[in-house]
Amino acid sequence: MIDSHCHLDTFFRSGELLGVLARAEAAGVHAFVNAGTEPEDWKIYRRLAEDFPGKIFYAAGIHPTEIDDRFPEKLKELEKYFSETPSPVAVGEIGLDRHWLPKDEEESARIFARQLDVFSHQLELARRLDMPIIVHARDAFKETVQAIDESGAAWNRVVFHCFAEGAEEVALINARGGRASFTGTLTYGNAARVREALIAQGRERLMVETDCPYLAPRTRRGKRNEPAFMQETLGFAAELLGMSFEDADALTCENTCAFFRLPTAFPRCKKC
Repeated sequence: MIDSHCHLDTFFRSGELLGVLARAEAAGVHAFVNAGTEPEDWKIYRRLAEDFPGKIFYAAGIHPTEIDDRFPEKLKELEKYFSETPSPVAVGEIGLDRHWLPKDEEESARIFARQLDVFSHQLELARRLDMPIIVHARDAFKETVQAIDESGAAWNRVVFHCFAEGAEEVALINARGGRASFTGTLTYGNAARVREALIAQGRERLMVETDCPYLAPRTRRGKRNEPAFMQETLGFAAELLGMSFEDADALTCENTCAFFRLPTAFPRCKKC
């Protein structure tokens, strides 16, 4: 298994990373794609990619809730990472988020306009560098799709991580060439729409993730999530798609390697 979207900086900062990696290995999770949100975690992820070559990869981007008055400076710093070694395997996670906007309408509009501006700049960077794009879209699905359409970015390089929409929305992005990735929310009792989206997307684009330390699967809900728990999410997805766990494991590995162009090989991956 490959955890296609995680935030290992949490465990690095607390001194727990080696234990987390050991538990992941024991559970069959052999590689990780860290999703960057701001300059401080980009630095950590680049260091981890250096320390664990071929095992830990990273993306770099400015998350919509991490945008402040320093964003022009951060955008310049972001681009530099893609000319360094090891370089990010994607731009992300980037996107739009209405969930945390203030109630004041004028202030909310100002912040969302800035989100759109920063998202646009990062989409242009990904387009210019021909990089995959990890998208965060919370309570702003339509606006996010419109921004990608207008950017000219390649939709086949786009993944909507932690997909929380339904079958109609996933069909819309699939028709453009994009894909959705699924977390432990898939296993929740109140997530029928997400399960419908997984089934509608099918096997061809299947990718799973933890988004740890958030969104632990159902049997561990309310606890801090970690990569070892991805086994439950993948098993749940496999059952929904009528696949064996082993086939789903191999397929998600192949899909994740191909999407991020990971320069390595993993157990059970037929394409590596």
